[in-house]
Amino acid sequence: MKFSFAKPALPKTGAVVVTVSAERTLGPAGQEIDRTTGGMLTRAMEAGRFTGKAEETLTVLAPAALDASRVLLVGLGKGADAKDLTFQGAGGAVVAALEKSGETDAAVWLEVPEGCAVPAGQAAAEFAFGGRLRAYRFDKYRTTEKKDAKPSLKKVTVMSDAADAAKKAFARLDAVAQAVCHTRDLVSEPANVLHPESLAEGCRELTSLGLQVEVLDLKKLRKLGMGALIGVAQGSAYEPRVVVMRWDGNPGAEDPSPVAFIGKGVTFDTGGISIKPAAGMEDMKWDMGGAATVIGVMHALAARKAKVNAVGVVGLVENMPSGTAQRPGDIVTSLSGQTIEVINTDAEGRLVLADCLWYTQDTFKPRLMIDLATLTGAIIIALGNEQAGLFANDDGLADALAAAGRAVGEPVWRMPMGDAYDKEINSDAADMKNVGNGRGAGSITAAQFLKRFVRDVPWAHLDIAGVAWTKKDSATVPKGGTGFGVRLLDRFIADNHEG
Repeated sequence: MKFSFAKPALPKTGAVVVTVSAERTLGPAGQEIDRTTGGMLTRAMEAGRFTGKAEETLTVLAPAALDASRVLLVGLGKGADAKDLTFQGAGGAVVAALEKSGETDAAVWLEVPEGCAVPAGQAAAEFAFGGRLRAYRFDKYRTTEKKDAKPSLKKVTVMSDAADAAKKAFARLDAVAQAVCHTRDLVSEPANVLHPESLAEGCRELTSLGLQVEVLDLKKLRKLGMGALIGVAQGSAYEPRVVVMRWDGNPGAEDPSPVAFIGKGVTFDTGGISIKPAAGMEDMKWDMGGAATVIGVMHALAARKAKVNAVGVVGLVENMPSGTAQRPGDIVTSLSGQTIEVINTDAEGRLVLADCLWYTQDTFKPRLMIDLATLTGAIIIALGNEQAGLFANDDGLADALAAAGRAVGEPVWRMPMGDAYDKEINSDAADMKNVGNGRGAGSITAAQFLKRFVRDVPWAHLDIAGVAWTKKDSATVPKGGTGFGVRLLDRFIADNHEG
């Protein structure tokens, strides 16, 4: 779907979209269209429950005295409450309302409501950004889908007096949108197509954006001593990989040390010998969601030429049961030299991250580390599918991530950590075990495990198990892979580490 910007002008064909603020308040352009149609918009609003609430829509078909085939009203809510996310939500609502309507073109007469602090050009860009995110589809394997089930909408023109400013602002946002869609594509791919080796090779394509990409194969991983990560992969026919992506966007920085992102990339998780129940196991194709987000973030930073030095490290494995698979009770030696008793082979993501965290610290000496993983079902019990779990050893880092999450609509909730939880993973046979005692605080003991592989560096862990995939549509996120974390971390970099 193509998004463009233009000066306001009533289109001759297609759909016209009119923005409405709270209490059914039309702006000057909306009022003019209402007069032209003999008050049709006012009557339509009064005849139903449409009040102009944010993301609310109402369609008026074949409007009198207009060449347009329909007028779509979209709510923005109260002007004083409107922010970037308001316009993103409106853009997504418009795409959702029109994408299968039969319309191919839509012209949006965007009017910023009175009292809104968002500049007109930025509002138009955010509107298009939200529409771009909502228009995403993963349909590459559909071969028999009927034409009337496919999206018809091909072009959206956002009309604003600040069209030039909107176009400039959208260039940056569109780069982020492409990265979000890249992440969504990765988590949506089936595991017979996307496995450690193929995903690693796919990462090499990011060199076209200016990223430096290095792939560590099994021979290199053995030489390094990544015993924890290799142990997870040993039951699979696919060899493990670690992919390192570097973006040197600020080579002249006074402190050139990079910001580091580390991702869990279990391309399919059966649970291994501690095998999962069959019901719902197909969802485990997206257990590489943390790695997909890291790949998406690095894509975004490179695509928009961010002035920051960053490194992304993803550990890619498949967790399978077989005659060569890791067993409960096995003891592995991690890259750090610490030994781990594997009590449950389905607690494998933390083993992958342990080696990747240690490797990142030793190799790149980062100023901070943020890891992402679909790590625990326990975080879903705690937070549902609304927020990611945030664990951190640094209050400033935690606060900055939470602020970035609020700004982009990807909220995180900080969870506790402490010595009492850490003692839960002490082992009688090794330096630690990979699960705590019993079922309580499962996401916290997992974070405590990771913390044992973090030295004196600010670190945060995002458990995105509940938010990497969704079974229902929202304004800017259709069902399926969400791409959660790409916008959050891109905003975190923009607000705190660029320049």
